Amino acid sequence: MFCQQLPSYATYTQWYEDKENALVKSVAKTTLLLAIITGLFLGIGYYFGGRSGALMALGIATVMNFGMYWFSDKLVLKMQGAKPLDTNQYGYIKSMVHELATADGLPMPKLYFVDTPIPNAFATGRSHSHSVVAVTRGITELLEPDELRGVLAHELGHVKNRDMLVSTIAATLAGAISFLADMAMWGGALFGGNDEEGNNLPGTLAMIFLAPFAAMLIQMAVSRTREFGADTHGAKLIGTGEPLARALAKLEGFKPNMARYRPTPAEQSTAHLMFTNMFNLGGLTSLFSTHPSTAERIKRLRR
Repeated sequence: MFCQQLPSYATYTQWYEDKENALVKSVAKTTLLLAIITGLFLGIGYYFGGRSGALMALGIATVMNFGMYWFSDKLVLKMQGAKPLDTNQYGYIKSMVHELATADGLPMPKLYFVDTPIPNAFATGRSHSHSVVAVTRGITELLEPDELRGVLAHELGHVKNRDMLVSTIAATLAGAISFLADMAMWGGALFGGNDEEGNNLPGTLAMIFLAPFAAMLIQMAVSRTREFGADTHGAKLIGTGEPLARALAKLEGFKPNMARYRPTPAEQSTAHLMFTNMFNLGGLTSLFSTHPSTAERIKRLRR
């Protein structure tokens, strides 16, 4: 009986290869994002200050890259106003996550709570051993236990697939690009102008308006496909996709309540980290959504 429970050599080899591939992809995406922010800083620094501006921007980018790798998860938690989960009040959440993490072969993540009525959840952290799963008050009030369990399994899917580091850095990168837009706005005062090339108003305006757009594109690039992967992982982990599909349907039904809500810059920068984007109300805005459509996600889960 004991021997029959052991995985075959082929199964173990496949698991190991999948794990290594996920790690390689995570490192590659992380390196690409850090290279993008460095290039953007150098370009804007050179535009406004020539070589001296580029050197100053390189120093800023180096410090930011170091900080984003080691402290991006803490920055995201701070941006969200997250606090450690009260396990006395929400002990059932701790039990759910412990059960799911054990079944998934993951270390127990740290648990955080965001006191907001907006229903959502997210995962962050730079590795399996430094992972965090957070839930909002809204999602604990809106979902049934089995639906919340499905959402938590989805977030552990992000942990398992090593999505968190890339997405967390993308969140801080979005904030950094907003900083670049401000730098462009005040570039003349900061660097005293580019004596070599000279400043021009069209170029300055392009940087001011294109920088936030670039941040949005980066968020979209790292988000959409990974949501399908986390949905699939979560459904397999709990044995069915139906609770997760119902959770998505309930959150979609909650969106009309968000029509007049204006998200803060921090909420916008971290929208792609969330289980679903509650600020996308359809129409033209769906073209720039950080997540695939809820209808498509539900369709795949139920299929």
